[in-house]
Amino acid sequence: MNLYFVKRTGFFLLFLLTFASCENVLEEYNPSGLTAETVYTTPEGFETLVNAAYTYQRWWYGKEEGYNIAETGTDIWTSGAGEVYRDLTQYLNLQGSNGALTSIWREFYAAVNLCNGGIARIDKAGLSATLRPIREGELRFLRAFYYWHIVETWGGVHFTTEETNGIVSTANRTPVETIYNQIFEDLKYAATNLPVTQPQYGKVTKGAAQAFLARMYLTRGMNKEALEMAQAVLASNTYKLETNYADLWKMSNLKTKEAIYVVDYSVNLALNDLVNSTFNPYGHSRGSNSGHLLFLMKYDDRPGMIRDIVNGRPFNRYMPTRFLLDLYSDDDNRYDGSFMQAWLANSTSRPAGMSLGDTAVVCTRKEIPDAFEATRKYQTYDRSKIYNANGTVKDNLRYPTLSKFMDATRASLNEAQSARDVFVIRLAEVYLIAAEAQMKLGNNQAAADYINVLRTRAAKAGKAAAMQVKAADMTLDFILDERARELAGEQIRWFDLKRTGKLLERIRAYAPDNAVNLQDYHVLRPIPQTQLDAVTNKTEFKQNAGYQ
Repeated sequence: MNLYFVKRTGFFLLFLLTFASCENVLEEYNPSGLTAETVYTTPEGFETLVNAAYTYQRWWYGKEEGYNIAETGTDIWTSGAGEVYRDLTQYLNLQGSNGALTSIWREFYAAVNLCNGGIARIDKAGLSATLRPIREGELRFLRAFYYWHIVETWGGVHFTTEETNGIVSTANRTPVETIYNQIFEDLKYAATNLPVTQPQYGKVTKGAAQAFLARMYLTRGMNKEALEMAQAVLASNTYKLETNYADLWKMSNLKTKEAIYVVDYSVNLALNDLVNSTFNPYGHSRGSNSGHLLFLMKYDDRPGMIRDIVNGRPFNRYMPTRFLLDLYSDDDNRYDGSFMQAWLANSTSRPAGMSLGDTAVVCTRKEIPDAFEATRKYQTYDRSKIYNANGTVKDNLRYPTLSKFMDATRASLNEAQSARDVFVIRLAEVYLIAAEAQMKLGNNQAAADYINVLRTRAAKAGKAAAMQVKAADMTLDFILDERARELAGEQIRWFDLKRTGKLLERIRAYAPDNAVNLQDYHVLRPIPQTQLDAVTNKTEFKQNAGYQ
């Protein structure tokens, strides 16, 4: 039996994980003497439960586990030299032993259990008539949010809306449709009862519930409902697109009006989720937002370069496929707003004739003539040096680097934690949802109109007309391309490809390194082996098809 402690307001609350392995038996010890029955019957105590329910999102958003499950193994990202979960990215012997899937399963089911408990206990929490539906709306949104990740990742797996207080040794197989019915019920309640704004940043709002509900409707092919909900968000005038795409990613602009729902990380890193043997024994090994580490190429061993805060700590986990880089036209400022291509000399040891601040390294998606390269003091990595002619990777150490999540405000060059918030849903996605729904409803001009709002924002100076698209351009593949241009790296791509039935097709067409081991059954992930080992009804609760 595994125990999970959630620390809030100076005391520990004890929760039993429903689906924990019983291999390691720990003695149950509650030093405070507090129990759920005593704490959650007060408004102050119930606040700790609601706040705790949010924290589990940090296991996915801004973390390597979540990036690997949601972004890699698609048409737009493949493995860098430092990749850890190559089985997720390149489907190389992907099995239930995968550590990322194991930890997310554990944490998200713990989160669901906490939401279930809160919803069941809310009538006895002593909340005011005004506050009660808001807190229930938050818990229902979060339960739907966690269940969406679970059902799309693993399919029709265990489902319950009941709180578990003890050891459960069996699990059920629930149809996907049943789980989605609950997701819709919860989100409708949230959208009806949540306020337009919340006093605490990062708390779910009416607009966030509506935007996520629009995403869910689109996922289930309910295009009319998806359009109506997206239009409700747009008509609210609560949110606003940034004028300049690159401004979205400034550390000074984390509270942008374009962000509809965020996972909030504190500038005080001690308040985030780094594991600590005394105060947070079940925290994350890396803590805070790790996105700034994962997409960076290896630059700090190049002539004229050393590691610094501005250029980041390069974990070299993921690199773009050639297909992703080619999606951006020369008129599209989202490329420069998303990728870094030049590194400026910062070392006291430099090639002859290179000064501090001169270009030291260039990585480009384009081909540079050999004669021109020979005249440069800096090192160049062009298209044919990074990729082979068939699009497979030639050099997985040097490549254009996703810069969206970089953080030059970190205290030191080796600091692995970032206070950057994660934009889970932003207004641009709502435009894309509306466009896709219109296209599927046969309204291609209306779809193009929504897309053109984003492409006008994305156009370089004087190129707005060239960036416009027409009704005839509206196809599902075009919209998926546009979603890649707009949302690359934002922990949604795998789900986009899966919900559109395009996952296998587009990996095979555009990500040759990821396609080598790809099988049809990879549209679902393997259930963690720890879960399969723990249940006693093994004939009913089996591994997903195709996995061992």
